[in-house]
Amino acid sequence: QVQLVESGGGLVQAGASLRLSCAASGRSFSSYAMGWFRQAPGKEREFVARITDRGYTYYADSVKGRFTISRDNAKNTVYLQMNSLRPEDTAAYYCVAARNSYGSRSMNDYDYWGQGTQVTVSS
Repeated sequence: QVQLVESGGGLVQAGASLRLSCAASGRSFSSYAMGWFRQAPGKEREFVARITDRGYTYYADSVKGRFTISRDNAKNTVYLQMNSLRPEDTAAYYCVAARNSYGSRSMNDYDYWGQGTQVTVSS
């Protein structure tokens, strides 16, 4: 069983930056694909970014060039650096882990989910 705990959310103004962190329990962290999804009020949950066990990264078009996902296997932690934030980035952000080591854009491919951290961007 893997537990994921997100942190780093908050209220910021448009154009600001935030870094989300996700601490994972368990000894197999380095073999998992890790990712982030988000859900805004009244909208479906959507893919944001993922990183494979080998460090390959993939992004949603809406965040490409502004967000960076990274991982530190020594710390069992994955990060999401968010720059140039926009009001439309406002959402609850969820950390996810997949045993399959590569993940995908589909929620169904992830085995573990965190509780979420709120990001609010004011205009």
